[in-house]
Amino acid sequence: MSKKFKIRHDRDGCIGCTSCANICPRFWQMNEQDGLADLQDAKRLTSGDTELTISEEDFEDNMEAAESCPVNVIHLVDIGSGNELI
Repeated sequence: MSKKFKIRHDRDGCIGCTSCANICPRFWQMNEQDGLADLQDAKRLTSGDTELTISEEDFEDNMEAAESCPVNVIHLVDIGSGNELI
């Protein structure tokens, strides 16, 4: 069974630099109305963050997107261990 991860996006802290969308356009797109990044097909949490569960095969591209974020608003969590990886 492959590992599962959660991406959590603190959209309120996004500055719209486009790095995530350029690196991983299958999951990240820039919102035309406000210029901020949207995590595609994510659910909105009560905190205002958005969250999406991904498989191990999608981990590497999303980790690269998270590492490229200059304001560190993209977080990846290993569901099995609960460890926040970034």
